[in-house]
Amino acid sequence: MMEKLNKVVLAYSGGLDTSIIIPWLKENYGCEVIAVAGNVGQDAELDGLEERALKTGASKLYIEDLQKEFVEDFIFPTLKCGAIYEEDYLLGTSFARPAIAKRIVEIAKAEGADAICHGCTGKGNDQVRFELTIKAFAPNMKIIAPWRIWDIKSRDEEIDYAIAKNIPIKLTRETNYSKDMNLWHLSHEGLDLEDPANEPKYDEILEMGVSPEKAPDKATYITLGFEKGIPVSLNGEKMDGVTLIKTLNKLGGENGIGIADLVENRLVGMKSRGVYETPGGTILYHAHKVLETITVDKETQHYKQQVALKFADLVYNGQWYTPLREALSAFVDSTQEHVTGDVKLKLYKGNIINAGVTAPYSLYNEEVATFDEDDVYDQTDSQGFINLFGLPIKVKALADGKK
Repeated sequence: MMEKLNKVVLAYSGGLDTSIIIPWLKENYGCEVIAVAGNVGQDAELDGLEERALKTGASKLYIEDLQKEFVEDFIFPTLKCGAIYEEDYLLGTSFARPAIAKRIVEIAKAEGADAICHGCTGKGNDQVRFELTIKAFAPNMKIIAPWRIWDIKSRDEEIDYAIAKNIPIKLTRETNYSKDMNLWHLSHEGLDLEDPANEPKYDEILEMGVSPEKAPDKATYITLGFEKGIPVSLNGEKMDGVTLIKTLNKLGGENGIGIADLVENRLVGMKSRGVYETPGGTILYHAHKVLETITVDKETQHYKQQVALKFADLVYNGQWYTPLREALSAFVDSTQEHVTGDVKLKLYKGNIINAGVTAPYSLYNEEVATFDEDDVYDQTDSQGFINLFGLPIKVKALADGKK
């Protein structure tokens, strides 16, 4: 028995880790365990969750619907920024964690809990994301991370513990991929994926869609409408963010869109290989980028690309609730004032192909850009521009010649 605690709130998913943590907490702290599951769009994973939590020893389970908040307060600000971690990862797990952790802190305070517990491993990023959010809203709250203190060393040993304690689990040793599902994405890690030399078994692991090879031979056309950088309609029909993303997940998944196989650099220092499914998110990022090409000026667009790199790092590293992230979001919001318009795309066998873009605040001037005759651009002006622009190069060449 460790120190005696009265009440602990557990971030609960119903998976292997959090299922065995409930009896472990009761054994080691003699405490009541209140489980909290944040619904960020994991759908079927929530079925039967309350029964499992109570059967495993929790006194109660909160299932909090966070989907609207997740989309509007986390997904859309990141989308508007264009933030992508290491060029491929659309941050699906990263920005879900602060959304969940914030609500867990609120419940812990309301319940008068002594501590908050999470099931994140000591090797992963999520421990940081959860704990930095807890520190932001409850700086003095005790945090329990069993993976950092218990004797269990592997997922096989977790399964052994579950069997010994008669804890119901849904997986076997052979299908024990580590997965994270939410409205935005589904991640797959572990087993054969731990060796980067292995090609993913897409026919076995994909759940949100199909591989490009199995997508239809006919293209699907869609038109996305944006207002100030936020997607608001699909094919002319207004939609809230949750409905829009779910609809795009279906369309994208059917067409083999949004499958990423990558090795990323974790915050804790190691490299990790995973397969991510982000069909709707991949479509939205592509469409938003296309719309910005005609609505954002060059200097702002180029500087915003630098901001996106830093923003992605902050999100990945769990630093959502920081002054810098908030300041960068304020900058991004100012760049989105005129990012309004419609983007037409063609989805075909894993590809997203541009099919037209229109915007009321477009900076694209056909009369200026035309190859035909025009009355607005004097081509002789370019000679003086080039002479001045190239002056440093000319001066250096002359100096090199004297040497």
